[in-house]
Amino acid sequence: MSRRADRLFQIVQILRGRRLTTAALLAERLNVSPRTIYRDIQDLSLSGVPVEGEAGSGYRLMEGYHLPPLMLTPQESEAMMVAIRLLRTWGGDSLSLSLESAQEKLLAILPAESRRRAEQSRIFAPDFGEQGFSKSRFDHIHQAISHQEVLALHYRDEAGQLSWRDVQPLGLFFWGEHWLLVAWCERREDYRSFRLDRCLTVTGTGRRFSERADRSLNDFLRKVRCEDRDSR
Repeated sequence: MSRRADRLFQIVQILRGRRLTTAALLAERLNVSPRTIYRDIQDLSLSGVPVEGEAGSGYRLMEGYHLPPLMLTPQESEAMMVAIRLLRTWGGDSLSLSLESAQEKLLAILPAESRRRAEQSRIFAPDFGEQGFSKSRFDHIHQAISHQEVLALHYRDEAGQLSWRDVQPLGLFFWGEHWLLVAWCERREDYRSFRLDRCLTVTGTGRRFSERADRSLNDFLRKVRCEDRDSR
């Protein structure tokens, strides 16, 4: 019963953060069958949770529905603190300031035991100043992704070759030591990845773009998954 209650709560949380969510996606996220999700959705509706939609098309929560504030477990509190530490070290300056404020708010609402565990976590992300070059570009690129602005990159590749690229920035990915910008390269007319520490300059062009079905982050991720599956 406890596991099922947790699952119902998780379903509501997932629906809160998305416009339309299919039963297949919920089943994958929660490691159950779609049939189980159908039953859970029905039970949520009967209990008064305003779930809209139907099997086959997807579900969403009725606009304006809110849950009461959440209380994090000690384990969840520590996980949040560790995530904040990581991003404050490896993200941009603007994001770091926001995370500092978020950390203060998180600690303020935690009960004593959860706060103690979060503050005393022994998982760290020390900053030795080695990512300054990437961090200085992170905020600019992050903002361009949000505003869908085409960027002009002066880039040095792994072989040392220099090039100028106008790119449509789609997402930032962290690979342990380096940030990668995934973008649509207007020169190559294809997806390309660029390491931030190899970008000599990053300049906004003032031009805006709109993602298309065949030129978007979702499409890029789909192709990566297909390539990974084919290579197995």
